[in-house]
Amino acid sequence: MPLAALALLSAAVPATAFAATPIAGRYVTEDGAGIVTIGPCGNSVCGKLTTILKKRPGAADTDVNNSDAALRNRPILGLPILTEFRDEGKDWRGRIYDPRNGKTYKSIVAKNADGTLAVKGCIAFFCQTQTWRPAK
Repeated sequence: MPLAALALLSAAVPATAFAATPIAGRYVTEDGAGIVTIGPCGNSVCGKLTTILKKRPGAADTDVNNSDAALRNRPILGLPILTEFRDEGKDWRGRIYDPRNGKTYKSIVAKNADGTLAVKGCIAFFCQTQTWRPAK
């Protein structure tokens, strides 16, 4: 087959879309302070703090650090930590909330071969990665 015909044929065949490895499940945060349960939330995937394993001394039971004063009385337990996550092919992208400072960051989450999650929180191009392990 001539090279030009092969190029036309390959252009007519759509590329296969890849899906990210599913991330649903229960995971212990890197610091061991809590368990985040990840699953479907409408048209996206989200994660909520479903178990507090280690309460920091003097830490409030509500979202006191939230920049939105109307949200400061919501309980920490059940708090949405991961929101608006969508499958981006090789990973999941959305937003992560840190109740310790009340800030939300862009986030990238990917499941590792060993079942752990690589959880990144990013400001511009600067990202910090944590490893969350499956909860037992």
